Amino acid sequence: MFLNVHSSYSLKYGVMNIEAIIAQARSLNIHQLVLTDINNSTGAIEFIRECMNQSIFKAADEVQKGNIPYQLKPLAGIEFRKDNRLLYFGIAKNKEGMRELNEFLSHHNIYNIPLPDKVPKFENVFIIYPFEKECTYVLAENEFVGIRYSQLNFLYKHQMLNQKNKLVVWHPVTVADKVTYRLHEYMRAIDLNTLLTKVPEEFKCLKGETLISEDELKRHFENYPFIIENTQKLIDSCNLSVYFEPKIQSKNKFYYTRGEESDVLLLRKLALKGLEYRYGKDNATALERLEKELRIIAFKKYSAYFLITFDIVRYAMGKRKFYHVGRGSGANSIVAYCLRITDVDPIDLDLYFERFLHEKRTSPPDFDIDFAWDEREVIQQYIFKKYPKWHVAFLGTMSTFKDRAIIREIGKVLGLAKDEIDSFSDPTREWINLKNPVYQKIRLVHNVMSKMPNQRSIHAGGILISEEPITYYTALDMPPKGYPTVQWDMYEAELIGYEKFDILSQRGIGHIREAVRLIEENKGQKIDIHDFKTFKEDSKLNQILKEGQPIGCFYIESPAMRQLLKKLKCENYLTLVAASSIIRPGVASSGMMKAFIERYHAPDKVEYLCEEMKEQLKETFGVMVYQEDVIKVCHYFAGLDLADSDVLRKAMSGKYRSKLAFDELVNKFFVSARAQGHSEELIKEVWRQISSFAGYSFSKAHSASFAVESYQSLFLKTYYPKEFMVAVLNNYGGFYTRWVYVHELQKTGAKVHLPCVNHSDAVVNINGDHAYMGFIGVQGLENKFIELIPAERRRNGLYLSLEQFVKRTQITLEQAILLIRLGALRFTGKDKKTLLWDIYTYLGHKQKKLNHAELFNIQQKTYSLPSLENSKIEDAYAELELLGYPLNFNMFDFLKTNYRGDIMAADLPKYVGKTIKMVGNYMCEKTVHTIKNTKMWFGTFLDTNGDFFDTIHFPNSTPMYPFKGKGCYLILGKVVEDFGFQSIEVLKFAKLDIHMNPVALD
Repeated sequence: MFLNVHSSYSLKYGVMNIEAIIAQARSLNIHQLVLTDINNSTGAIEFIRECMNQSIFKAADEVQKGNIPYQLKPLAGIEFRKDNRLLYFGIAKNKEGMRELNEFLSHHNIYNIPLPDKVPKFENVFIIYPFEKECTYVLAENEFVGIRYSQLNFLYKHQMLNQKNKLVVWHPVTVADKVTYRLHEYMRAIDLNTLLTKVPEEFKCLKGETLISEDELKRHFENYPFIIENTQKLIDSCNLSVYFEPKIQSKNKFYYTRGEESDVLLLRKLALKGLEYRYGKDNATALERLEKELRIIAFKKYSAYFLITFDIVRYAMGKRKFYHVGRGSGANSIVAYCLRITDVDPIDLDLYFERFLHEKRTSPPDFDIDFAWDEREVIQQYIFKKYPKWHVAFLGTMSTFKDRAIIREIGKVLGLAKDEIDSFSDPTREWINLKNPVYQKIRLVHNVMSKMPNQRSIHAGGILISEEPITYYTALDMPPKGYPTVQWDMYEAELIGYEKFDILSQRGIGHIREAVRLIEENKGQKIDIHDFKTFKEDSKLNQILKEGQPIGCFYIESPAMRQLLKKLKCENYLTLVAASSIIRPGVASSGMMKAFIERYHAPDKVEYLCEEMKEQLKETFGVMVYQEDVIKVCHYFAGLDLADSDVLRKAMSGKYRSKLAFDELVNKFFVSARAQGHSEELIKEVWRQISSFAGYSFSKAHSASFAVESYQSLFLKTYYPKEFMVAVLNNYGGFYTRWVYVHELQKTGAKVHLPCVNHSDAVVNINGDHAYMGFIGVQGLENKFIELIPAERRRNGLYLSLEQFVKRTQITLEQAILLIRLGALRFTGKDKKTLLWDIYTYLGHKQKKLNHAELFNIQQKTYSLPSLENSKIEDAYAELELLGYPLNFNMFDFLKTNYRGDIMAADLPKYVGKTIKMVGNYMCEKTVHTIKNTKMWFGTFLDTNGDFFDTIHFPNSTPMYPFKGKGCYLILGKVVEDFGFQSIEVLKFAKLDIHMNPVALD
């Protein structure tokens, strides 16, 4: 009877989630519901699955009790609205009907076409139009008119009485009660961006749009039994039980070739070819591992997934010559390694394939493939062109109302002043706000609205490639990114049976790609950046790792990582892999990072629980660092097979839904461990350790992938530092701000020049030892001129004068002044102030039209000017304003004082335990929340010699001596040392005064 139910997926309209709707329906003994959310089908499959699951389990309970089992029949469709006006809603008769509805909506979303007032013909869909007392309906066979019981009086002499078989019960469901109706009003106000009191009634649901019992609903229509019969007949004609699958079936594309058998053969052929490339001939260990993986892949019907991923990587490496990184648990696979999907050798690192895929795994794994930030879109285009329409789409995400954002939104619809809203959003005023009745009211609404769906968005990189049209399961949106996107997230995708292909991006790959290109252009040398086995044995690279100064290198340049590398005295690949894992917040805060460092430096003092634990954890000195360590201990200590070990590992990380199944696995661990002959006390201690660690753990394969890329960056920076730092700058840096990388480029010995119209390009370029900053970094310079200036120079030669430059580029007065102030027209041989005089003389205070070609080159009159003074600090301030940093002026030289500190960073080891004074140029800071819910800060600075040092700011000192942004600071503190790494515990801290801009003083 309930043909038009809204869930909270009817964004900013519906207020009940799927679970609440089903629970309320059960309590009212309702036997059929149709979920029809507004302009989406996000919850359709979830609704069907949950209804079916509950019906099966509840029915079994009732049969055991001797009762007639209760059944709730789930149906689904879509309600279509245009400009907040209800047009009609569609109900799917069957699976084909869902596809028709989804494709109808998708077509209008993708091509941005307004929904029509009258629908086209559907083969497997019932369309319901809302009853209107002044409307004449011309209805197709599958079309009906829904009438509310409050509208029955309007049927008197209405033309619909001539089409009695077309009238059905229309009782929309949107809210649960009066409280949720008020929530609905708030959400409508937020959606319409208006005050709560100004939401038009027609844009809200009616107060009576709640679930009521079927008997009560029928009583409202008892004088019109034909309407009830029509409605029941319509419901009985629909069946979506085909969507219910007790065991998840894969929905991904089944075959890469023509069938499963040919996929298996092709994957084997490619893997064996890759095996020879990776391991050479006659490597029995690698071949045995490969055969084992291929058997599991074929058994799990995963050959197509590997082949599709291989095809993506092959396209990138072949025609496009793109560099990629395959990371995540997929790096546990030797098949992936041989297909060059990943560059991590799983045999070398003792990585278990079972961490990625095994016979008992129910949730689908996926590969994470990273490309350079500006190349990923090309790969995405390839995938969307290769696979048919409706068979490929981006994965969606569902964002929820966030705490502070809700308070702001509620405050706005209540008409509160901005200052009052700001005070309510300030967490430091929480205890004051709690006494305010207005704030208490906002908090009540906040508590109900929190975590409700707010808007649909797009996943960072997940792509679905489907065997049957994706539109059987969802309609598609068209976000600004420009690709069709499903209307549910990765969790729903997994439950439906989709494995995503993660096509991601990162700037670190851009650094590597461009550095390789620049090295070939600038030095004529070709680099095999995939020669990782050579890199990891390079003593020079390992020494730089040990010193902890890899600025610009992916994943290892942050202050925390630099400190860890120095504390570990990291000088090899395996230690870097471990460091990449223990640096993660969960591991660090649990105390395992400190335990690992202590044991790393004193391996002979490590006491292992037993021989099995020593054998499996000796690489990490008895500390479980990786997810794979949990698997190893469960397998070798407790005797579980590798598949069960991974299931247990996943369960302990909080990703297992069934408590009963988890308890069974825990019991199996103890029973199996006892069978190995271990004592009860030992088993309990091992279990305590793995259960406390599993939630923090990180995949070793993931860490190894990061470490490979770190070594590649480190190789380029070590042997080709100039080209590498230019590549870092042109790919928009990394952890630090841009000037840090410019400083690093200068440290390489490169002569770094300000932008010049006769030498610079849009980005930084390098020729020999000379690097010219690009126009992209100039604040206020328009994109048009960033591209045009170098393009015109390449076409028609160098600019010969200011006048010629203006004529050839048609530059505006304002834009020309920017370039002159920065010194970009220094080729003229004139100083900046003379050039400013000339540009005003030439262009005047109003821009002249120069859109015609001159027949003759007419020279402007010249004037004799007095000598105009220009100072270095004036230039530095111009660079600071236009670039964000001074290129040719040391930040320390801005200071009014000549004092540069009592000691330099290089002297710190001599002063451990002593109080010292230093002057440092601010680089960055990090705020950390302590266990006692207080804050402390960590700072990173450069001394006047250009060397890094780090500071620690405790809660008792920092409020008195706060950070005040970029600049130079006088620092008084005590030098402390932790595992050989020195830092300064700050006692006093002050930003130093600087010389003002002389232009500003004039």
